[in-house]
Order: sequence, then C-alpha cells, then structure tokens
Amino acid sequence: MQINVVTRLPASADNACLLVFLFADGRLKGAARRIDKNSGGTIRSLFASGDFSGKKAETLMLHALPGAPTARVLLIGMGQRKQNHAQQWREACRAACKSLVSTPSSLAISDCLSAVSIDGLSACDMAGQLVTELVNANYVFTLHSRVDEPRQSRLMQVSLTVEGKQVEAVNLAVRRGLSTGLGMCTARDLGNLAPNICTPGYLAERAVTLASEHDNLTTTIVTEDEMEELGMGALLAVARGSRQPASLIVMNHQGRKRAGKPIVLVGKGITFDTGGISIKPSEGMDEMKYDMCGAAAVFGVIQAVSTLQLPLNVIGIVAAAENMPDGNATRPGDVVNTLSGQSVEILNTDAEGRLALCDALTYAERFKPDTVIDMATLTGACIVALGHVASAVMGNDQPTVDALINAGEASGDRCWSLPLWDDYQTQLDSNFADMANIGGRPAGSITAACFLSRFARQFKWAHLDIAGTAWISGEGKGATGRPVPLLMQYLFDYQD
Repeated sequence: MQINVVTRLPASADNACLLVFLFADGRLKGAARRIDKNSGGTIRSLFASGDFSGKKAETLMLHALPGAPTARVLLIGMGQRKQNHAQQWREACRAACKSLVSTPSSLAISDCLSAVSIDGLSACDMAGQLVTELVNANYVFTLHSRVDEPRQSRLMQVSLTVEGKQVEAVNLAVRRGLSTGLGMCTARDLGNLAPNICTPGYLAERAVTLASEHDNLTTTIVTEDEMEELGMGALLAVARGSRQPASLIVMNHQGRKRAGKPIVLVGKGITFDTGGISIKPSEGMDEMKYDMCGAAAVFGVIQAVSTLQLPLNVIGIVAAAENMPDGNATRPGDVVNTLSGQSVEILNTDAEGRLALCDALTYAERFKPDTVIDMATLTGACIVALGHVASAVMGNDQPTVDALINAGEASGDRCWSLPLWDDYQTQLDSNFADMANIGGRPAGSITAACFLSRFARQFKWAHLDIAGTAWISGEGKGATGRPVPLLMQYLFDYQD
C-alpha cells in the first residue's frame, strides 16, 4: 500500500473514496463543508434526519454525491467533541478502515489530519495510527492454499492532506505507521500458520531470509548440539518430546555506526504446545499454535526496525521449540540445569514457556544489553486478571515498566503493571532444586514472572504476558499482531 502526504485533495479521483470524520455536533470543516455546500446540504440533512448522528465509530457510505471529488464518500462518526481523546480517534479509524476495505475502492483520500482535532494528538500521531489501522484492516491470511481464495481488498493507495510545513514530519509518522502495520501483519502471518508448517526450523529459516533482505541485520541460529555444549538444559528439556529440534534464533539489527548497548527483545516461540506429559484438554488445543506469538512479535518488530533503519541497536532472540508428549519427553519431577547454573524442578511440563525463556534471558547477558524485554503467551492467569484488553507488564526496573505503559497508551496497545514483590518468590521453593517451575494457582502470572526474574538479575528487564491479547478465539479467530505496536512505540520514544 502506498501512502502519500500532500497539501491539497485532488479535484477528482477515479475509483476512490473520500473519508470524512465528523463529530456528533454536526459542525463541518474542510472537505465536509465544501461537499455539503456543493450537494445542497446533504450532510446537514443527514444529521437533521437522524440517518447519521456522528456517534463514535458510526459509518455511512454515500454514493455519487453531487460536488464530491470521488464516487464514494464515507462518513465516520467521532462521538462527542468535548470528550475527544486518543482512543476515540483509534476507534473511529478502525471503523473507517473496516468499512473502506470492503468497498471496491483502490484509492482513499482525506483531509482529516487538518479538519479533525484530537486532544493530546498531533497530526503526526493521528497519521501514524490511521496508517497502522489501514494496514491491519487490509490484512488477509493467504499462506495456506485454498480452492476458494479469500477476498482481498483492492485498496492500493491513500492520500492524506496537511499544511506544507507539516509534510516532512507527517511523512516520517506515515513511514513509522506503515512499518508498524506491516510488522503486525508479519506477526499475524506467523501466528496463523499451521503448526505443521510453522515449526522451530521454519522460524529459523524465516530469520535467515529476513536478514538477507536487510543490510543492517544479521541472524545467528544456535542448534541443539550447540545448546548442549552451552548448558541450556531448560530449553532443551521442553523440546525433548518432539521430533522437531529446538532453535535459539538471534536477529541482530545494528542501527548505530558505533557499537552501543542494545535493547534485547526475547520471544517465547513454542510453535505448538500440547502441554507435554502434563497434557492439555483436547478442546481448543488447535489454538496452541499461537503459543509462539511472542516470537512472532519479535519477528515483526525486527522487520519494522530494519525497514525503518532505526538508529538503534536492537537484538531479537527467539526461543523456539515444540512441546510434545513422547517416550523421551520431560516428566513432572525431572530436575534440569539451566544456562545460568541454577537448577529447576519441573513440576508441570505445561509451564514450559518460562523454561524456554530462562535460558534465552541468560543468553542475552553476552550482549551487555541496556534493557531486555521478553514477551510470551505465558499464563492463563493473566487472562483471568486482565481479560483480552491489556497485556500484563512486570519487571525489575520501574522506569522501563513505566515507559512500556506510556507506549501502550500512546499506541493503543495497552499494558498494565502487576506487582513483582519478593513476597511471591517463596511460592517457587523446591526441596530438590534451586526452584520449581510453578508456584501454584495463586498469583500465577506473578509467580511466572518471579521465575523469570531470577534469570534477569544482570540487566534492566521487563516481562510482557500477552496470553490474553496475542490472538482472538471464536468466529474471528486469528493472531492480533500485538504487542508489535507497543514495542515499536517504546522504541520510537527511546530514540526520540
């Protein structure tokens, strides 16, 4: 999709749709005012009749409107003007994009960046969020062959108008929004792929391919034999029951000319999770292909960072494995030694994500990172606590946690902090090892993070539990691409 930032709308455009965002008070500005005048008051009449009220996320498509530069004009409600805020803008954008991509339009145009004012949002903020929503609405999963191919949007181009002095800054915001959206699409593709295709080996191949597409990106694959030599007993324990060998994937984006401490992103990449010997119920187990959505997000962020050539050093580490029951699988009660030298008593083989992540976190020490952020579909307890709206965030560095919360608010990909107090650590006590891999039912998300914290003592660290936000179940089943927007905003804020 091509996004153009221009200073005026075209007088006419073929096979196009004009996006008009309107508050519920019916006050018209810019293109809306001109079209209403040229059409004999059509928009005001719609407000007067109640056919369009301007309520939040309401849409109405108008066709062949006299005086309009396009064959289609899409009215989008913004809600009450006095209550306008960033979330209101995102919801309006989402509704607009959903409606737009269902039309045959190949071009969309809008003066919304100058005609609409949102408290706390600049034209750049608005542009970035609109473009990200456009890319996401345009997403269709096409990586599996089907006799009846899914319908794809015809939208190819979008033109947004701003004042001349804003063009350069808005263009940057558009590039950021576009790269973030495409990173989300990559994460969604990887999450949605069938688990017989998206194996640890497949992820390794994708990482090598990604590096070949960007000059500032290199990829290293740590094999099982190399893991054995290093002493990564926890990650290897997860993979023991599978015929698919584990991989530790390291993608290194060097955006600075001079070496500097990198930001390291660590993703849980369990490409299918049966629970192992502690096997899960069969109902809904197909969705356990989404247990690698943390890894998928790392791929999406690294792709976006490399495409934008951000002047940051960012390393993505993916701990990829498949958790299967087998005669060679890890048993409840087994004790393994981790890369850190600490031993773990595995009381539940379905708490495998933290085993994969703990060795990856220790591996990250060699890069002398500024900050490490891990992300994982780690605990069902997180869904109980926060539902499917916010991811959970915990860590050993409050400024990093705060920065992630702020980035979530700015991007709309929100997270919320849970306590990581030492009081919870005793739930991991073991009579036979340095720690157990579970702490019982109480505070399950917190004790999982407590476990990880024992492998993150050498650096600033935050943990994102995305179990409730990484995918959607039901009729609209599919990966969401979260937390790519959150992490990209965090990196933009870090850079700026």
